Amino acid sequence: MGKGTILVVDDEEDIQELVELHLVREGYDVCTAGSGEEALEVAQAKQPALTILDLMLPGIDGLQVCQILKANPKTRQMPVIMLTAKSEESDVVTGLELGADDYITKPFSSKVLVARVRRVLRKTADRDSDEGVIQIHDLRIDSTRCEVLLKGKALSLTFSEFNILRVLARRPGVVFTRYQIVDSLHGGNYIVSERAVDVQIAYLRKKLGDCKDYIETVRGVGYRFKDSPS
Repeated sequence: MGKGTILVVDDEEDIQELVELHLVREGYDVCTAGSGEEALEVAQAKQPALTILDLMLPGIDGLQVCQILKANPKTRQMPVIMLTAKSEESDVVTGLELGADDYITKPFSSKVLVARVRRVLRKTADRDSDEGVIQIHDLRIDSTRCEVLLKGKALSLTFSEFNILRVLARRPGVVFTRYQIVDSLHGGNYIVSERAVDVQIAYLRKKLGDCKDYIETVRGVGYRFKDSPS
């Protein structure tokens, strides 16, 4: 029995074939796309378990594809691994902000790629098995719908903001370092700076409005979620 279907998006056929070869060896089914437009069509039709997405594509680029996938209710829960030759921190942060779950830089190790695929799929399965709804006073976090309601009104959060809030709210009172926050969302070995976490927390607090003090800064350590904003 197969382990699920993975969509590989890259405009270089040799990269497609290489990635497909190693994934098939591991028991995955693979479908491919050579452009952003084709990737969106295949993702809708096949509903793959995961997408490996090159950022530099003809037409719609990978970042736009990721943004569209995460905005679509039918595909927003599908994990995305960026496969990119662009390794600058700004590119990685942008991709993660748009909802990507991991990234791999070219040239890449086939063993590392397969390990990252396994890890992301395992984390997705763990996430789906979590208790679906967290309710704390006026704040309701629904993991199954990727939805946050504050006093009954839906908040417009980015994928990263939602997941930071969910991670903190699941364990009120526990202090998370910035590294632990990044690791809980994406895994280790990331080059995302601590400053990037601070920026996301600042945006999240602004959107929480009167409840911004639910997220408390622990000076010199990190952040924790309080069960009351007062």
